Amino acid sequence: MLYLDHAATTPVRPEVLEAMAPFFTSRFGNPSSHHTVGEAAADALADARRRVAAVLGVRAADVVFTSGGTEADNLAVKGLAIGALLRRRDARGEGAAPAGDERAVHVITTPIEHEAVLASCDYLERVHGVAVTRLPVDATGTVSADDLAAAIRPSTALVSIGYANNEIGTVQDVAALAAVTAAARVPLHLDAVQAAGWLPLAGTGADALSLAGHKVGAPAGIGVLGVRSRLPLEPVVHGGGQERDRRSGTENLAGAVGLALALELAEAERVEASARVGALRDRFVERVLDRVPTARLTGHPTRRLPGTASFTFAGTSGEAVLLELERRGVVTSSGSACAAGSDEPSHVLLACGIDPATAQTAVRFTFAHTHHESLEPVADAVADAVTAVRSGA
Repeated sequence: MLYLDHAATTPVRPEVLEAMAPFFTSRFGNPSSHHTVGEAAADALADARRRVAAVLGVRAADVVFTSGGTEADNLAVKGLAIGALLRRRDARGEGAAPAGDERAVHVITTPIEHEAVLASCDYLERVHGVAVTRLPVDATGTVSADDLAAAIRPSTALVSIGYANNEIGTVQDVAALAAVTAAARVPLHLDAVQAAGWLPLAGTGADALSLAGHKVGAPAGIGVLGVRSRLPLEPVVHGGGQERDRRSGTENLAGAVGLALALELAEAERVEASARVGALRDRFVERVLDRVPTARLTGHPTRRLPGTASFTFAGTSGEAVLLELERRGVVTSSGSACAAGSDEPSHVLLACGIDPATAQTAVRFTFAHTHHESLEPVADAVADAVTAVRSGA
């Protein structure tokens, strides 16, 4: 069986598992405990924080460990927007302005973001009266820096955009977007969950960056938000004040150690892996488009993640194609694993202008850093699967 759904989750790397093992057994202390076992745990946590900060190009004080990418996105979007609300209240003695009021705290995002960002923005609108602008994207899923500049208001508190899209793989021109936000003095949050290991994480110009461990060879249940400590960030998880009062709860020490090593390994391999896997992906895309006349590549044709190839196959059902592929030994997905169980067409594809019926034919292939084998046999399996579905076999 060939697993080609690495955007959903990756196996834990053996080196990472080995590094984590002592923190489940002999080095199990609580970092908040004031005894030698707890102090040793605190030292290990601080070391993991420094190592993650080095990969992200931020200070150790800017690193907040979370339970994963979803929590990191929630903390960034809700925390920074509510922090701005509270700062204005303290400075001016004002409450929340109505959402339609130009004075209302304002957040900018796009309609192709991960559900963690979109649902957080919906919450801010519904509960806190925050105004939200959802910038349009073009047919490739690309955000225009000019559109972003035009959307910024004096009350804009945050721009939250995905570095690379989790479904179609389009990589945004983050340098251009960051130039706009920097000029306007507005914080920029990048959801970099899919970018980690494929794209540079340091020097993006972002003020906040979300990551998930299980996308880079660490286990599920650990993530990180790198966020400038100068920004007012209201916690979304309250309790004992861990993570410098930004995320309460006993820290996942083993997970933090594993994430630090996984990020270091991914960063060390990034340039070589991106070139190698990107070349394999390009040949795969070419063969699929050649062998399946109805196939359409979604996302940007060149500015895309090296490990992602996504297609629609008009006249089929994406789920039926997936079943046929699995019968042929290939496991992949129709899009975001976070939308599993939904029979609605992808909101990402709809935002790119693809009609609902075609959007439901989508299939996404995502590859590992360690992939070396030719993908042409997979392309042939795709062609056979699409033919079987179209013929009703």
